[in-house]
Amino acid sequence: MPESKPFVVEYYYKVKWGHQEEFLSLFRKNHWPLLKKQMDTGRIVLLDVVKARYHEPEAVRWDYRVTIGYKDSAASLTGDSKELIKQLYPDQATFKQEEQRRFQILDAHWDLPIAPVDLQEQPE
Repeated sequence: MPESKPFVVEYYYKVKWGHQEEFLSLFRKNHWPLLKKQMDTGRIVLLDVVKARYHEPEAVRWDYRVTIGYKDSAASLTGDSKELIKQLYPDQATFKQEEQRRFQILDAHWDLPIAPVDLQEQPE
C-alpha cells in the first residue's frame, strides 16, 4: 500500500480595513487552540500562519494565510470538531458569538489546496 502524503490547504483571510488585530485576536482565542488540538490527535501534521508584509492592490490583497497539512486527503474531509469545540469552549454562546464576529469582519475568505511540484522528476 503506498504511503499516504499530507494534503495541504492554504486558507486566506482578507479582513476589513482596521479590523486586522481584532480578527487575529479572535482567531488566536477561538480557532488556534482547536487547530493545535487537532495537531495533537494527528489529524493535522503541519500548521503555519503568516501575514502579508506589504500592502497589495485591493483586488489581490490578503491579510493572513493559514497553511494546514492534514495527515492525508481523507483527514481533510473527516474529523468532527464539534466535540472538541464543546470541550475547549464550555461557554458555547460566547464562542458562537465571537466566531460570528470573526467572519463578519472579513471581506473575503478562500481555501486553496496545494500540491508539491517535484522539479527533479523528468517527464517521460
